[in-house]
Formats: sequence, structure tokens, C-alpha cells
Amino acid sequence: MEEDWLDAGLPLPLNTYKRINAHTVMPLIYRIATNPRVLDVVEGVLGPDILIYAGEFFTKEAATEHIVSMHQDLTYWGLGATEGLVTAWIALSPATRASGCMDFVAGTHKNEILSHVDTYAKDNLLSRGQEVQVDVAEEDKVAIELQPGQMSLHHGLTVHGSGPNVSDDRRIGCVIRFCRPDVLQQVGDRDYAMIARGADRLGNFIQVAVPQGYFEPSSLAVYDEIRQSRAQIMMKGADGGSAAGIYEVK
Repeated sequence: MEEDWLDAGLPLPLNTYKRINAHTVMPLIYRIATNPRVLDVVEGVLGPDILIYAGEFFTKEAATEHIVSMHQDLTYWGLGATEGLVTAWIALSPATRASGCMDFVAGTHKNEILSHVDTYAKDNLLSRGQEVQVDVAEEDKVAIELQPGQMSLHHGLTVHGSGPNVSDDRRIGCVIRFCRPDVLQQVGDRDYAMIARGADRLGNFIQVAVPQGYFEPSSLAVYDEIRQSRAQIMMKGADGGSAAGIYEVK
């Protein structure tokens, strides 16, 4: 996919499409997200009606300084401290301590949304470089090492992050945010999701069509609509940092 599309004249850099809402323009993400071996486990957490809220690739190139600061996923999504969302982190290459696997702080999902500070650090893979304003001791971090094809699941309030990739291999994670239909956008006037299993009988989300091919014009139009809508939510209260241009509205 990278070889085919890196220099294909896409409206935005390929990395932008990989990093946010990739499930709307890349069939690969949808195929991974709807693999029965993934959904069977997610159903045990969320129940039979499952939506894809977001899908993306988190890639750390070999021997680079990129990190993910310690944070809670639900801080800026406008969904509140919901129990109805879970993130699946699926390894496509080895995620080890050396390559920058994720560290979790056990039990932190029992907290409410904690205060965060926006750092906009250039080596931070998060949109705002958001970092929880709690001192996290190294001994409280639990490293979750995964081999290709393995996955971890975490609650949207779990404090987590990851260190740099000091290995000689790319660390590639496919990250899928699954939610129940009863989850409600509380900040923006609309939000979007794609059905993965079961049905959406509540209509809290605008339903997104499954992409039939890579970067089709209709999918790119929907991608831009979602990107701009979520930018208003994700960057609400931001202090004017660049957010690496990912959520910049043009």
C-alpha cells in the first residue's frame, strides 16, 4: 500500500491518512477490524452491536525518537468517560520494549478523565502531544510486548504511552477504536462510525460506508468531512499548537 500510494498525488500526505480515520479510505483497516477473531473478543467486552469509531496505523520507524506520552484516550474525543469504547492494538510487526511497545498503568481505568497538558512535542505521535498531569513512576508501568498477529485491548481511561524505537525494525501497530451504538458525542454536533457487527438502532452516529477500494473519490470526500468535524472536537481548547498538521482544518 505504501509503495503504491506514497507518490500517487493524494490530496494529503499518505501519513495523514494512515494516522487518522484510515478505515474510511483503506480497505485493509476494515478487513483487520472485522476479522472474526478480533470481533469475537471485542463482543465479549462491548456486546453484539459493534461500531468502528476510528482506525489508524501507529508506526515508529527504526532507530527513531518518536514516543507516545502517558495519556488517556478519551481526553479529547468528546465522548465523555464512557464505558462503551475499547481500543484494540494489533501488532503487524514485533512490539517489544526495544521497539517501543505500549506501557499501561494498571487500575487507572477506574479514574475519571484526568487533567492533561498539551506539549506539541515534535517527537510525540499524539495530535496535541497530550500528557496526563500525574507523575507516573517507571515501576508502575507494565510493558505489553506483542508479536505480529497478537493484540491488546484497553479501556479509554487507562493511562498508557510508549517509548522510542531503538531497534532496527519498524514498529507497526494497527489501532482500532470500537464502540457501542449508545456512545454519544457530547462536544460536537455530529460524529461518525462504521458498523462492524450487529446493528445501530440508536442513530447517534452518521454511518460511514465501507471503502471498496483505496482512496476512492467518494471515500476521500467522507474522510475530509470527518476530519474537519473531529478537528473542532479534538482541538477544542487547544492553545494554538500545530498538532503536526494532522487536524489542521483548511
